[in-house]
Amino acid sequence: MPEPTGPLDAWEALLVPRTPDVVRVALAVPLSGPLALTAPSALDLAGLATDETNADGGVRGRPVELVTVDSGRPPHVVAAEASALLDAGVFDVLVGYHTSDVHRALEAALAGRVRYVFTPPHEGGRQRAGVLRIGSSPREQHAAALAWLVRHRRARRWALVGNDYVWPQAVHRAATAVLHGLGADVVGELLVPFGPSDPGAMVDLVRRSRADAVLLSLVGRDLVAFNREFARAGLDHRVVRLSGALEENGLYAVGGDSTGELFACMPSFAAVDGAADEGQIDLQERHARRAGPSAPVVCAYARGVYDGVRLAVTLPGRGATPRPVPAAPRLARAEGLSFREVRTA
Repeated sequence: MPEPTGPLDAWEALLVPRTPDVVRVALAVPLSGPLALTAPSALDLAGLATDETNADGGVRGRPVELVTVDSGRPPHVVAAEASALLDAGVFDVLVGYHTSDVHRALEAALAGRVRYVFTPPHEGGRQRAGVLRIGSSPREQHAAALAWLVRHRRARRWALVGNDYVWPQAVHRAATAVLHGLGADVVGELLVPFGPSDPGAMVDLVRRSRADAVLLSLVGRDLVAFNREFARAGLDHRVVRLSGALEENGLYAVGGDSTGELFACMPSFAAVDGAADEGQIDLQERHARRAGPSAPVVCAYARGVYDGVRLAVTLPGRGATPRPVPAAPRLARAEGLSFREVRTA
């Protein structure tokens, strides 16, 4: 494989002469904001996808380059920058993961003008022309995990806690419907602005509501802050936690989990139920060969970006794209820094 090359900064790309035969992929990843702790993994995996594509001959003989756009900023800022860069001919296709309010803004700005592959779990609802979502909707991601916890952990009283934007709102609506169908109750709900903020109000809600389970739709550093405070309050051993946004970086940031009561329904982890996910292990090995032993962890967001880049460069021009069938939801349990899958009937 050729020597790895780094992505161009968005505005640097405006000044760098562009070879006519190059395919440029705009990579909208959160270089700032609550999800920024996941950016190093995503940048590395996007680079790996690009290097592998180029080693295979590129896109019909055309090499691929990456251009970064910071999607951790306010939605209107990200959408305006991406639109301006597209108008200037800086990129040919956009791949990204970010909060769903940024996703909605980018959809509105770019739909019908360029291909846009959105890689993480999404909020559901209408999908505009030219936009391809490869993650799961709230119900697809959470329903099996909620059902398993109700049946096997007797989690009957649920508190719903998340950040106050589109995706957690959609998750809470879907989860409420699923839980009611399972005979469980929602005994408290709280949505909070993006941090930094004191997670004490959320922890107090769980305690006051006498919840025996909490669904977490917090993201990034806000999720980390909540889990740390939850453990300090002594609730981690007796209240089940399920998160739709907990990935490897976030688990490392909280120091892992030894309670066996922390669960995640993100779509990839390094090991599941004590057995290796062969695709994930192979991806990690290729990543380590490219980036060295100190490479960032291959987290769920990064794996989605890798898949998104590999997919994006195969897509034809503008217009609608059929949506692939999403992968079945996965329930993984944190035991230290390892995970296992619980398959549901």
